[in-house]
Amino acid sequence: MTKGKVYFIGAGPGDPELITVKGKRLLSEADLVVYAGSLVNPALLAFARKEAEIHNSASMTLDEIVGLLIAAAQGGKTVARLQSGDPSIYGAIQEQIAPLVKAGIPFEIVPGVSSVFGSAAALGQELTLPEVSQTLILTRRAGRTRVPDSESLPNLAKAGATMAIFLSVSAIREVVSELLAGGYRKETPAVVVQKATLPDEKIVRGRLENIADLVQAAGIKSTALILVGEVLRASDSQGSDNPAGAITPSRLYNLEFSHEYRKK
Repeated sequence: MTKGKVYFIGAGPGDPELITVKGKRLLSEADLVVYAGSLVNPALLAFARKEAEIHNSASMTLDEIVGLLIAAAQGGKTVARLQSGDPSIYGAIQEQIAPLVKAGIPFEIVPGVSSVFGSAAALGQELTLPEVSQTLILTRRAGRTRVPDSESLPNLAKAGATMAIFLSVSAIREVVSELLAGGYRKETPAVVVQKATLPDEKIVRGRLENIADLVQAAGIKSTALILVGEVLRASDSQGSDNPAGAITPSRLYNLEFSHEYRKK
């Protein structure tokens, strides 16, 4: 039978306008749309064809999802698998791709805007500041999905870098305890962003010493990202001792810095 193609499309952090131009086009052309209903904004379905078959994968098993993708593609259909954020970060796509490869089904990954970048935008914040932190760690706390011992939060915290912690806000107190054990100071800025880029977005700012209490008071238990690091002082409105005007500028636009496009 003529085989179609499966597209794993990053739907972005929430705002439907943050899907890529390519992602929107493929979604509008798809014969079958399978979206992660627990995470993907259903407003994106407005971009799908009226004739498209649409399935919410929130209650489906892996076998059910993969079976749907393969059957449609083998029938010559174009399939849009909508994933939240960017599919390559905690998107569980490799386990969907493997059966497609085995069945000889062509596929393509279409990148999307991760919630970490949606959160940075919501804060009006750069995550890599000169002489503060040039490293961003994307990670999660161990839960039902194990994390290698070498990548435990205490071990990663030793670097003192900017950290974005996914899928862990329900264990915020344990997260704080492990970060402090790894070397972050209790005064280290911490921010939790819930539903970044959506109308009901919620931002909670604090320090490691009080962020758990603030998050609990705000009633945040899921769909949120934890950001930690000294760079967060740049956008901190709570009396920062390192306001945006006091940051060290990069060399990129420095008058004394030459490169192939500009001579000093």
